Amino acid sequence: MKSSPQFSRRQFFRCGTGMLGATLVAPQRTAAAPTPVLTEHCDVLVCGGGPSGMAAAVNAARLGARTLLVERYGRLGGMGVSGLVGPLMGQVKSPFVQEVLKRIGGRHPAQERLDLEYAALIEEAGGRILLHTWVMEALRDGQRVTGVRAVTKQGLIQIHARVVVDATGDGDVAFLADAPFEQGRPGDGLLQPVTIQYRVAGVDPKRAYLGGSEEAMRKVSLPEGTLEEVIRRAQQKGELPASVGVIRAYQAAHPTERIINATQVNGIDGTKVADLTRAELEGRRQAYQVLEFLRKHAPGYENAYIVAMPAVIGVRETRRFLGVNYLTRQDLIAGRKWTDAVVWSANFVIDIHNPVGAGQAEGFAAKTKPYDIPYGCLVPKELDGLLLTGRCISGSHEAHASYRVQCIVMAIGAAAGAAAAIAVKDNVPPRDVSVVKIQKALNAE
Repeated sequence: MKSSPQFSRRQFFRCGTGMLGATLVAPQRTAAAPTPVLTEHCDVLVCGGGPSGMAAAVNAARLGARTLLVERYGRLGGMGVSGLVGPLMGQVKSPFVQEVLKRIGGRHPAQERLDLEYAALIEEAGGRILLHTWVMEALRDGQRVTGVRAVTKQGLIQIHARVVVDATGDGDVAFLADAPFEQGRPGDGLLQPVTIQYRVAGVDPKRAYLGGSEEAMRKVSLPEGTLEEVIRRAQQKGELPASVGVIRAYQAAHPTERIINATQVNGIDGTKVADLTRAELEGRRQAYQVLEFLRKHAPGYENAYIVAMPAVIGVRETRRFLGVNYLTRQDLIAGRKWTDAVVWSANFVIDIHNPVGAGQAEGFAAKTKPYDIPYGCLVPKELDGLLLTGRCISGSHEAHASYRVQCIVMAIGAAAGAAAAIAVKDNVPPRDVSVVKIQKALNAE
């Protein structure tokens, strides 16, 4: 089987307009970097404030590390807040994940306050938060990452850390530190499509359907046929884009609201600004087409209206960095267990959205057995001082399609945070941390 295309940052930039778009080229550094106006020091620096970054920061701080989390947007929560992605999906055996779910009210939390719940967890643990802080450079001493330089409204800030945890989703720190990565599916390198997920209100909860898969669409009965059949006819008439073949409707925190996951923009690389711009605009236009379809064809949605649009489009897949271990589709299908596991019994379907059409790339999402994630998937193969967490960890295109969901990446983050704190305490590189100590810290409850 062919492997996914592999890159380093230098190779990525050498591709020039072929990788970055016809009018964009890599910047050429001809002068020394501007002097930072602020300097910070910490034991553990977490870059990214989604569920995985939050979990890393909380667990590092609880183990006594001086912890700082930086987030590029004005709110924590990642896709669950800025992208309005819900519900929180994925099963995993993790005391920390269960603690968080209990605190926020389960898998259908109020998205308007989820960021505050995450912030409270970090602050109660003794961690600090800096919002509106965008990582622009990785600081290195040879093969060791020693911190980052970030841009803020005040100017540049330089943050020195003994261990950096990359929870950016796209692996921005690892990319800036020249860590090798894969991107896209084997063969053609295409990435999963991106989606504007949004909430509608004015729904009749007794009549409005709920469903989140291709199989469910075949069972939902509308006056004009099954939902699948009605969608297909709407595509043929131009009521819906050809890429919108499934309209998933999830229960929101309020009973008269639904979270709609239907828009699909193909051919997008979430690390290219031109692609993201096109996707943001096209995805929001599609959202209104889907709304009109629901109002016209779906009982209970006649009076529906969009009550919340996301701040950013939902990106499923970008870079996957090569680590000491590498998780594969076969590992997930077999439910592989690892003696050096730091995430246990993760379980979610291999959910690969079709990058060249509608629906699933493989017809239906393949089911997995509860599988473990070994510590080596969090440790970059070539760099010290850095840990990976979230969807950018080391694994194949197919494996990533399962572990990328919010509850599983939260468990990965808890492991990364615990490992980072232990590395600081024991004064060893992250790759040399005792896995037994990480396991004990994660299961202390």
